[in-house]
Amino acid sequence: MSRRQLDRAGHPGGFDDGLSGDDTGCSVLHVDMDAFYASVELIDRPELRGLPVIVGGGGGGRGVVLSASYEARRFGVHSAMPMGRARRLCPQAVVIEPDHHRYSEVSCGVMEVFRSVTPLVEPLSLDEAFLDVSGAFRRVGRPALIGRLIRDRVADEQRITCSVGVASTKFVAKLASGRAKPDGLLVVPRAETVTFLHRLPVGALWGVGERTEETLRRLGLRTVSDLAHTPVGTLRRALGEAGAQLHDLAWGRDPRPVLPTHVEKSVGAEETFARDVDDPQVVLRELLRLSERVAARLRSAGMSGRTVVIKVRFADFTTITRSRTLTEYTDVARTVYACARELYRALGLDRARLRLVGVRVEGLTEVEGSHHQLALDERPQGWREAEQAVDRASARFGAGAVRPASLVAEPQQVEKTTKDAVPSHVGWSEEVCERSGELR
Repeated sequence: MSRRQLDRAGHPGGFDDGLSGDDTGCSVLHVDMDAFYASVELIDRPELRGLPVIVGGGGGGRGVVLSASYEARRFGVHSAMPMGRARRLCPQAVVIEPDHHRYSEVSCGVMEVFRSVTPLVEPLSLDEAFLDVSGAFRRVGRPALIGRLIRDRVADEQRITCSVGVASTKFVAKLASGRAKPDGLLVVPRAETVTFLHRLPVGALWGVGERTEETLRRLGLRTVSDLAHTPVGTLRRALGEAGAQLHDLAWGRDPRPVLPTHVEKSVGAEETFARDVDDPQVVLRELLRLSERVAARLRSAGMSGRTVVIKVRFADFTTITRSRTLTEYTDVARTVYACARELYRALGLDRARLRLVGVRVEGLTEVEGSHHQLALDERPQGWREAEQAVDRASARFGAGAVRPASLVAEPQQVEKTTKDAVPSHVGWSEEVCERSGELR
């Protein structure tokens, strides 16, 4: 059972019996909104309460589920599921196009609630965050009380529910909030952390996706307890350094502090085609469009990056990524596209049918901290300045006012619902991709 499946399963009766609820030393909270996008939609559409609701984009079933109400989840619908499959599982569901502006508004309100309790707030996405509440004990009260107050305020002020995990580490707090869903709170006492963890399936550990879980099962490891009692050397041979990391997690060792600010690690964008595409020229045009979008976002954020990544999803949902690190930092679309184009051509896909493509730039730094060495024949004013002029025109006349000629009259192959990838600390997602082993 994967961690995603565990979270969806909720907390079966009796699983958490035996935890004392002692929150001494439990200064880390993980707060996660319940079915966030769907819950926000129900604020303005109360007549839909109690009905299966799915939030997702894309005509013809091409998009993915962004959120599903718990009534829809009873039919097996979950986030990142293809919309076509979700409609088949729950044909009576009410399907709503996403309103990202509205979700951002509610998210800002939620984060304000968090920051009124403690300045040590580490957002993971629009709808979840870690909080270090150690500095709020004297002013507000014990950790469990703080968790209850946060839940009450989110419900009163934003009219949605959230679940809270209270623990001594980030990893365990996040597991606890998943076990508390929906609309619950769970304290995992510091002294009972190992007991809590060792009863879980091995797929509950952060970084264990389907492939890693298969590897562990081949070793006969099915529970966290099994993994915890396996020699580190054995795990390293099977999984590399990730094996040692998982061993630490299995014993509740997670020294990561709550970090109130994050440097963005990547900026990206992706598109799902309205129909599967096998024309390389259509794919290259889309890579150009995405490169333009990513570079504009980099310049807007005052960032530049060195590693260009492309993402390709085939018609059968198989997904691959390829990356290349440049010699210098860049925020220039021309440079990003040139690298993305080479990465795509190197795949040698011929006429393979593609469902989705994406472009991402990683290894970011502030523009002031990056340096560009002019070539002998390079003008001091070049493509970057030209693209900055395009940014100014777009700000004045609207996005797309100035764009590459090859994008002016293009086939209508791409859905209207574009998916900009958010900074990596918020998750470059469709969450259909298995979360990597990196700990956040």
